[in-house]
Order: sequence, then structure tokens, then C-alpha cells
Amino acid sequence: MPSKPAPIKKAAKKEPAKKEEKAPEPAPEPAPAEAAPAPAEAAPAEAPAAEPEAPAAPPAEEPAPPPPPPPADAAAAPAAEEPAPAADSETPADAEAAEAPAPEEPKAPTPPPPPPKEPTSVPLDLFVEDKNDTSVTIIWSQPEVVGPSGLDGYTIEICKDGTEDWKAANEDLQKSCRYVIKNQTTGDRLKIRVVAVNAGGRSPPVMLPEAVLVKEVADRPKVRLPRFLRQRYVANVGAKINLTIPFTGKPKPVVSWTKNGQPLDTKRVNIRSTERDSILFIRAAEREDSGVYEMCVKVEDFEDKASLTLQIVELPGPPASVKIVDTWGFNVSLEWTAPSDNGNTEITGYTIQKADKKTGDWFTVLEHYARMNATVSDLIMGNTYKFRVFSENKCGISESATTAKEEAKIVKTGIDYKPPEYKEHDFSEPPKFTTALNDRATTVGYSTKLLCSVRGSPKPKVQWMKNQMIIGDDPKYRQICVQGICSLEIRRPGNFDGGVYSCKAKNDHGEATVSCKLEVKQPVIADADKK
Repeated sequence: MPSKPAPIKKAAKKEPAKKEEKAPEPAPEPAPAEAAPAPAEAAPAEAPAAEPEAPAAPPAEEPAPPPPPPPADAAAAPAAEEPAPAADSETPADAEAAEAPAPEEPKAPTPPPPPPKEPTSVPLDLFVEDKNDTSVTIIWSQPEVVGPSGLDGYTIEICKDGTEDWKAANEDLQKSCRYVIKNQTTGDRLKIRVVAVNAGGRSPPVMLPEAVLVKEVADRPKVRLPRFLRQRYVANVGAKINLTIPFTGKPKPVVSWTKNGQPLDTKRVNIRSTERDSILFIRAAEREDSGVYEMCVKVEDFEDKASLTLQIVELPGPPASVKIVDTWGFNVSLEWTAPSDNGNTEITGYTIQKADKKTGDWFTVLEHYARMNATVSDLIMGNTYKFRVFSENKCGISESATTAKEEAKIVKTGIDYKPPEYKEHDFSEPPKFTTALNDRATTVGYSTKLLCSVRGSPKPKVQWMKNQMIIGDDPKYRQICVQGICSLEIRRPGNFDGGVYSCKAKNDHGEATVSCKLEVKQPVIADADKK
């Protein structure tokens, strides 16, 4: 062990000058430099011992692999020189030599250089969504590979067909995958491409396969008439008319309206048209607004037409005339003519009313009556009647009625009333018991009652019997027969009142008998009472 430190000390004496030259390099890093003196000072404290010098050698060999061999020797020299300053005194050169290896250690694991920034892959699925006479709308999908640099936006470039003068259509990067190229000249053919941009630069462009003609695609016009307008549209006078008829076609179709083949009266009818529909508006409809309205949409040489029938209706007028045709018995026959004004719709029926001249009150006789003649019946003899008729259509009943000029008087006539002869029905029948007697059981001293019911015409005579013996007026028994309900009450029966009881009903047409058995039982006496 003592033989090894000696040559290390010699090397340490030659190297201090070199270490002083290299020491200024780690000076900017004070933290590692301050940490290094601690082990340097700890080593001199144990310098008299020769054994601690051996562990100093391994730290000197650890930093040796990364740097070149000379620095390794230089690092070993300060470590070996540690015992000498312990004997003498620490010099500034030795302190700087001890601090030199500490800052070199963190430089060994140098971080790898950042990866180079790369652009994205080419955008996908570029195609034209729409176009018109001055603009083209395109859409696309983002690149399949974006990369770590991300995606900042897109640049849309255009040039006229036949040239390669590409110009950016957007000043700022486009964030979304849809863009409208505006302010173009109608009829130009444009080549369009899209480039994705990020920190790595521009991606390869995606380009439309063919040049795009800046012109709106012509679409044949078509009127989409709603289902409820395909039939006659009926509205009342004074109602607000607001009908919307959608249509399609490109470019925007030219819309025109006519009424019965003539131009519309703009003072009465307002038309408002958009790119998708046309609105027919009448603030307050009148009967003159009825007719056939025709809508025509035209795109270039193509056109489509649709017509709707508008009918404005109101209440009808009263019938033109009403007259009494005939009067007989208790009946009056009436006739009338159709109203001169039907309210611009068909008459659906009539309402006929009558009034007695004495009271003057009107009563409805017939309503919703379709024919123009009627017979009014069940009139009261000796009275005089007036008649009037209302007309009716879809809107309702007419506001006024037409009254017949004549009056109908029901004249009294001599009528001999002969009541019909009826043969009286023979209701006679022999007695018949509808409810029979039921067997009963009772206790000595407790009254009981026997019940039955009988019918017959003439009214039958009822007799009660006990064991085939007529009871008669025995006060022990109470006999009652009301509305065919017969009852026999036996008051406080004794041991000998049991037996067969019979009820016999008899009239001129026959007789009938019902019987039952009555059992009279002894009362039950408790054992305590017997004792």
C-alpha cells in the first residue's frame, strides 16, 4: 500500500500548473464547485492514515472513461495529492485542482439534439362543394400525418388554367377545412390547390384533378306546391291570406304570378319571393280575389308552372221568394226559390220557421233541409200561421230570411169522432199460488207466522186449515190476506199446535191448496236451572 502513493504524489507535483489553466472553465457553475471542497477537506483530516489513500484512487478512475487520458491522469493527481496538503498547508492551487473534477461530471450525459422539424403530409379529399358566378366553395380533410410540429393552418392557392402563376387566395392561414374563394370572374377556369403549413414548412399540395369553371350550375326549376293547395283553397271574406310555395332551381329562378291569365293587381295582392320560396299575401280577402293563380319559375330556357284555386266565400243571401202553395187539414205546403247571392259557394240547405199570429214567436220546423219545397204538419186548428225561410252554405246561415206574403189559417171543420170498439180482454183465471208454504219449526210460547201468495180472477176466497180442519175465527190465529199475500200468525203456540197447516184459495174458476208442516219444540233448559 505505501509503494503506490509515492508515484502518484510525483505526478501531482507536475500537474498543478496544468490544472490551474483548466480551472477557470467550471468557474461559472458555483454549485458543483462548492460541493467539491467537502470531500477534499474530509480527506486531509484523515491524511496520517495511509489506508484511506486507496479509496481515493477509484474516484479518480471513474471520470476517466468519458474524457481523454490526460484529464484522467490529472483527475487522479489531485486525489493522490490529498495527503500531502494535510501534512503541510493547503495552497490555492491545490484547492482549484480539487474543484476541477466536480463540474465535469454533469457534462457526461449530454442530451440528444432535438429532432428536426418536418412538415405534415399532403391534405386529403379536396373537392368542390358549391360554386356560383363569382365564387367557388371547396372542402378537404386534414393530412393523415401531422407530426410533432402540429398544424398551423392551410394556404389555398389558385391560378388560371393554362398558366402557372399561383397566388394565395387567403391572406391568413385558414384554420377550418372549408374555404370560399370569392370575387372571381364569371367564365374563368381556375386550378386550385391546398397546402398545409406548420413550423416545419409547407406540405406537399393537394390539387383538384381538373380546372373549375366559375359559373353557377344550372338546375332545372321545380315548383313544390303543398298538398293542401292542390285542391281548392277556401277562405272567408276579410280573412288574411298568407300562402308560401317553395321551389328549387339554380341560379335563382325568376318568379312571376298571374291571376286568370292576367297580371296581378299589386294593390290587392302582394308577392314576396326569396331564393327558395314565394309568398302570396292578401291582407283582407274579398270575393273579387277569388280565381286561379298561376306561379311560374324560370331559369334560362327552363320553366315550371303551378296553379292554385282561391275561393273567398261569405254568408249567402235569403231565398228570392217564398209562397204558400196549399193548406189542408192541419198541413201547409210551401215552396221557395234559390237566393240570388249564394255567398260565392254552393247552398247546402235551408231552415224553415213558423210563427203563430197570436204570439208572434218563431219556431224552427225544419233545418238543413236540402229541397226547395216542404210540407209543415201538426198545426193547431183555428190558428193563423206565418212562414219564413233562411238559406245556408259553408259559412253558415243567412243573416236575413224571406217571409211568405200569405198567411195560413187552419179552419175548424165539423168532425164526428167515433171511438173504436175494443173487445174487452178476459182476465179471469183460477187461483194459483205463486209462493208456496214452507215447513217451519218454532218453540213453545214463541209466536210464528206462515206466508204464501196467490193470484186469480175474480179474487179468490182464502181458507186456512189445520190437519184438514177449518180454523175459522179462532182467536189464537190471526189471518190476513192483502194484495194476494196471505199470512197466518199462530200466537204463543203450545205443545198441541203443531201439525199440517193448509191454505185453500177458491173462486168461480177453480181452487188451489198449499200445505206445510209446523213443528213446535220444547224450550232448552240449562242444567243449573234444573237443579
